[in-house]
Amino acid sequence: MGGENKKPGERRLQILQTLAAMLEEPSPEKITTAALARRLDVSEAALYRHFASKAQMYEGLIEFIEETLFGLVSRLLAETSDPAKQVESILSMLLNFAKKNRGMTRVLIGEVLVNENPRLQKRINQLHDRIETQLRQCLRFMDTGHSGKDPRLLANLYMALVVGRWHQFAKSGFERDPSDGWPQLWRELSLPLEIKQPA
Repeated sequence: MGGENKKPGERRLQILQTLAAMLEEPSPEKITTAALARRLDVSEAALYRHFASKAQMYEGLIEFIEETLFGLVSRLLAETSDPAKQVESILSMLLNFAKKNRGMTRVLIGEVLVNENPRLQKRINQLHDRIETQLRQCLRFMDTGHSGKDPRLLANLYMALVVGRWHQFAKSGFERDPSDGWPQLWRELSLPLEIKQPA
């Protein structure tokens, strides 16, 4: 078996990249350490020198997702102080992240975590909650009070829409574009917010 001359950090990254690539296939084979080792042309023992378990590999992917998504959220919040634009930009980013990172979408919806350690699904749930909390904070700065709209419920609705589109994308074998028709959809979603347009 080949290729054990990489530095530990490089090999760890290669393992995670290969795992993500396997998840991007429309009908992926069952992800096992044996299948992953075959893809990398190494022994399973070689994998366990870098990760104690398959769960740790998935944790590595979740860490990448967290760092990427919340880094992008921070950048979007810094780009505009308009809460409506912040919400729209975050939702659009979440849909496009899935489009560009198909394998990660299967992690985000928990599809590949079903038979894994329960802590992995819990961590994904916490990631969803953090995003929803951020949306709620943005919505609180919008003129929703007199319209009777609850920022908490709206944030939950928007997050449910994103997760629903992630599911459709993954379950369609990545054929159903999660960002399809987004500008028109956002216009419909933003109507009840009574957003004040800039002068």
